[in-house]
Amino acid sequence: MARTWKERLAQRTDPAWSEEIDVFEGQVELRRQAKIEERVFAETRLRRGVYGQRYDNGQRADGIAVRTLAYAEKPTKGPDTLWDAPGMVRIKVPWGGVSPEQLDLLADLSEEYSDAILHVTTRQDFQLHFVHIEDTPDLMRRLAAVGITTREACGNSVRNVTGCPLAGVCHTEAFDVSPYAEALMKFLLGHPDVQDFGRKFKPAFSGCEHEACGLVQMHDGGYVARVRDGKRGFKVVVGGGLGPVPRQAKVLSEFTPEEEFLPQMQAVCRVFARLGEKKNRGRARIKFLVAKLGIEEFRRLVDEERKTLPHDDRWTAYLENLPKTGSDPVRQAAPLGDAKMSAAFDEWYETNVYRQRQEGYAVVSLNLPLGDLTANQARRLADLARQYVGDNMRTTVEQNMVLRFVSEADLPALYEDLAAAGLAAPGAGSLVDVTSCPGTDTCKLGISASRGLAAELRQQLALKSASLPQAVKDLRIKVSGCFNSCGQHHIADIGFYGNSRKIDKRTVPHFQVILGGQWTENAASYGLAVGSVPSKAIPQAVEALTEAYAQGREGAENFQAWIGRLGKRNVRSLIQPFMKVAPYAEDPSFYTDWGDSREFTIGDLGVGECAGEVVSLFGIEVVKAESQAFDAQVALEEEDFEEAESLAYQAMCTAARSLVRTEFIDVTEDPDSIVSEWKTRFYDSERFFDKYARGKFGSYLLDRYASFPDRMDRDVAAQRVEEALLFIEATHACEARTSAEAAAAVEVVQ
Repeated sequence: MARTWKERLAQRTDPAWSEEIDVFEGQVELRRQAKIEERVFAETRLRRGVYGQRYDNGQRADGIAVRTLAYAEKPTKGPDTLWDAPGMVRIKVPWGGVSPEQLDLLADLSEEYSDAILHVTTRQDFQLHFVHIEDTPDLMRRLAAVGITTREACGNSVRNVTGCPLAGVCHTEAFDVSPYAEALMKFLLGHPDVQDFGRKFKPAFSGCEHEACGLVQMHDGGYVARVRDGKRGFKVVVGGGLGPVPRQAKVLSEFTPEEEFLPQMQAVCRVFARLGEKKNRGRARIKFLVAKLGIEEFRRLVDEERKTLPHDDRWTAYLENLPKTGSDPVRQAAPLGDAKMSAAFDEWYETNVYRQRQEGYAVVSLNLPLGDLTANQARRLADLARQYVGDNMRTTVEQNMVLRFVSEADLPALYEDLAAAGLAAPGAGSLVDVTSCPGTDTCKLGISASRGLAAELRQQLALKSASLPQAVKDLRIKVSGCFNSCGQHHIADIGFYGNSRKIDKRTVPHFQVILGGQWTENAASYGLAVGSVPSKAIPQAVEALTEAYAQGREGAENFQAWIGRLGKRNVRSLIQPFMKVAPYAEDPSFYTDWGDSREFTIGDLGVGECAGEVVSLFGIEVVKAESQAFDAQVALEEEDFEEAESLAYQAMCTAARSLVRTEFIDVTEDPDSIVSEWKTRFYDSERFFDKYARGKFGSYLLDRYASFPDRMDRDVAAQRVEEALLFIEATHACEARTSAEAAAAVEVVQ
């Protein structure tokens, strides 16, 4: 009897994976019949890597039509189910390793189930967009047959384990961390001790202390390779993270031997699961637990937990035969030679080729615009990999891909082949190589069009690249569509995150400008906001910043040092001319976002908003809050932590008062009165809550009002400043919603 395709795939698949997919398929069917609540099903599908996304009338933002719905009957519980609109599937790629066979399959899946685009993320994953929920079990089966899973790519779980794409070929690494990253992924995938987190947990590996590598300082758990007395091990850090309130990771262990790193991380996960916040998602990441307990107490708890762990042979079994994370070179090593090449090849070679420590071999970076790869390009790349490098191919956190163990003699031929496939763009890892999250294209949390802005910046900067000094070319630009930092804006030289302002009775897309983040030293420091600029003026602001840096830097001064020397007030003056928005009648372009001809809106807000004295009063008074928040940043920069914390709290109070005065003009400036009125009118009534943050920004004010910090240091002050900025943004959003609702009510009456 002929076997079905599912039976054939099952023979190539881990039986446990097959069983999990079968269970998920049953849950999908039950949800289709409305026999499982969406709230319950949501966590199930998220843990299988299936997200909801934005969807606009059956088309992508660029106008490409997507498939119609397969089911005639849809669940009726709410408009946000995935039967109302296709979603996104995130596909885990541990340490970025992908084979030609896997890439071929991904290309097929993108055409059959998606929009023929593979998107590389800032966590080395692949994402497929516009996928229908009923297709996901079959998609998962086909992935599982080539050793790929979507399990725990999303949800409150251990996310993809990232690692340096140069691991194993780098000149400065202690040792190749890739096999250890693979071991951690396999050990924690589906582990019972990682199923009860309040939020996600992101691990990363770095082979070097001082390069960018794995960016471990911004991770929930990070490993930096070290060798002590001839023995391999790791410096282990915990409690880092970006998002609305970024934190640097703290050192858990200066040296954990290789045989101890798995049980130690298991102990970390158990402590996090037991003591981490569960109710308030805004405080549920491990960074908040580490900050609350202090690293010394957290370390003590982990050490105690480690002593109680039942023995597991898997802790050390992997050491007997380290997981294979690549293949042998396909071609013999040979030098490039002295033949004269084209100018185009030379430009590409300068930015996209890294000479490995293995003599005669090089790493080639593919600069993927916005992290996108078409299905046809993916198939061509898979063929080129087979020809030149075999399985030595990886994704990167900069949304690119690399080919490793390219014989230097093959570089000219490979360049021509890549150019024919549209994959030979120069500028990898440079100013032109702008990183961006999906933003408003597909993300429900996106406020401004991060991909549209990134594409515009990329295009404009590419035209000027040849004339820019090397110091400017080496800068990193990263864009997020909202405050959540999926585009990693905090660690960029020049970063942006999406927000909005109401001007001339309309909502205008803006980006908050973040300057002075540090990419190197594994993301050693974060930038701070200096001002919000309308989206359409961002390219001019970037030009002003880069020109000022090129002309004003002293000697070999890097961008972070230059920003520090100028100070926040002087830096703000550089972008001040671009913060103004022309009235709609004079220049309506400000009121649309990049890549979208429609007038800008947020969520279900309409274009028209009510006018009047109250709106004007809010606009005037909230500026005071923004000024106080900026002064708090200056105080933080000057290491006056007490003043920074105090000013940040004042900024939140001022913003709350500006909102209260839209309804109660006589509220005093006393914090007791402000918080009481604001809490009653906006927080308790949930009017301050938006659809996604669910009031967590409001809790920043309430928590600070209820309790003065018991210590005062940089971390506390920096957290308060970040909270103040987010609270002010939430105040703007709340006032905009309130105005829109009032306008709608007036229209109904009329």
